[in-house]
Amino acid sequence: MVFEVMKVPTTPFEGQKPGTSGLRKKVKVFVQPHYLQNFVQATFNALTPEKVKGATLVVSGDGRYFSKDAVQIIIKMSAANGVRRVWVGQNGLLSTPAVSAVIRERVGADGSKATGAFILTASHNPGGPNEDFGIKYNMENGGPAPEALTDKIFENTKTIKEYLIADELREVDISTIGVTNFSGPDGPFDVEVFDSASDYVKLMKSIFDFELIRKLLSSPKFTFCYDALHGVAGAYANRIFVEELGAQQSSLLNCTPKEDFGGGHPDPNLTYAKELVERMGLGKSNSGVEPPEFGAAADGDADRNMILGKRFFVTPSDSVAIIAANAVGAIPYFSSGLKGVARSMPTSAALDVVAKSLNLKFFEVPTGWKFFGNLMDAGQCSICGEESFGTGSDHIREKDGIWAVLAWLSILAYKNKDNINGDKLLTVEDIVRQHWATYGRHYYTRYDYENVDAGGAKDLMANMVKMMSSLDEVNTIVKGARSDVSKVVNTDEFEYKDPVDGSVSKHQGIRFLFEDGSRLVFRLSGTGSEGATIRLYIEQYEKDPSKIGRDSQEALAPLVSP
Repeated sequence: MVFEVMKVPTTPFEGQKPGTSGLRKKVKVFVQPHYLQNFVQATFNALTPEKVKGATLVVSGDGRYFSKDAVQIIIKMSAANGVRRVWVGQNGLLSTPAVSAVIRERVGADGSKATGAFILTASHNPGGPNEDFGIKYNMENGGPAPEALTDKIFENTKTIKEYLIADELREVDISTIGVTNFSGPDGPFDVEVFDSASDYVKLMKSIFDFELIRKLLSSPKFTFCYDALHGVAGAYANRIFVEELGAQQSSLLNCTPKEDFGGGHPDPNLTYAKELVERMGLGKSNSGVEPPEFGAAADGDADRNMILGKRFFVTPSDSVAIIAANAVGAIPYFSSGLKGVARSMPTSAALDVVAKSLNLKFFEVPTGWKFFGNLMDAGQCSICGEESFGTGSDHIREKDGIWAVLAWLSILAYKNKDNINGDKLLTVEDIVRQHWATYGRHYYTRYDYENVDAGGAKDLMANMVKMMSSLDEVNTIVKGARSDVSKVVNTDEFEYKDPVDGSVSKHQGIRFLFEDGSRLVFRLSGTGSEGATIRLYIEQYEKDPSKIGRDSQEALAPLVSP
């Protein structure tokens, strides 16, 4: 079948500005006539011709509601814009880290390599007809589009007058692996549907010692539980944990991907991963059943993770620090050493202490994975993380939830390799407490004020910037609220100059730094689909070994309670 290209007249929509995580809106917004098409065409128009004409693109996502329709629309628009081939994960499913891996690692039968990808996800936000949808573009390095490109996309959305589409192109069966061939004005156009897991599993096996992890999982003293929250991680969990590593099928929770995530909120934290939290002995009820030794959860697109031990929660800030501290011995990929480590500014300083102790390069960057990607492309960073349950390394250019789980299993397997048949295995809690004893503990919490008026949120931040000009005024307010709180010695609005490309990111959060090492950070977040979110981060560093075992609420009370 030879398809024709249609030029469809259109008019701009307001507010199609992609943030660090792409464009996220309610489904009801995306299903408006021309809305998705405008954004996709604006992206094609922003790319250089060689990234479109004759190129290979990946189109897939977390499987949320409207994804299957969006895949077909983008296939038809790719054909019309001169793309040579589109790769689609079976059933339109690819985790965000797997997309990055496919761009970087996959080679087609004809030697083709992907130059970019449209990823269909709203990450940890809910899915369904009345919930969220999202789309973002990733580059040839496998990482999110840089600000220069997203700015160009946004400008294009404000002036777009038409989009190109091969509307009569028959729909591709994305449930069946295989290649569908078409012909058009620019020549052949192919759509290849491929196994969603194979490339990613191959990459994980090249990073970790699967045989060592398998020995741990086979121990009768070690029990394991993984919750995909009905997100796309379910497409990988059975293949990796059951087939490759020998875990019991019963150790997998909610591992069937669903368009509405089973009606839940696919955010791997103590609030939303309720079933896992209960099973791990951290819930309010007591079933009397002994919890597993290790538990983990993923978000909708499988780039975030939560790590739990038996009746024990590992903060994301501690998690990345512990992975970095143990990576060289426990993970073969890092056996020759770490190039450097990095964290987002709001993340606790636990990683800083490890970097200083191990004499590693250290970077503090704004929130947004693209900043880590720049450092990795320049060979300056091996492991990185952020407090919002994101952890990763330079094997790809996205955060990677399953990678983080395998990293923790590797550390547990390595620490227990000489005691696998002993009386008692070293636990998650043991490893964390050993880390605190060595490096000190960073007590940490975050408060989210969601769906607040965007104008009011900006006014609040502006008022705090004004207040920062007088440390005396700040300390008067602080001492008036709590006399037992340490003195504020510095305030600033975080600004980052990228050491790789020299770009400057301003207004990245307001910091109040205390004499005893405590921090208060205020930041506006852009990951929601409506309104604004103000995040407040509170951190207290404790080096005294007699005080590292306190409850977090108790330790942070002076900074939290009025």
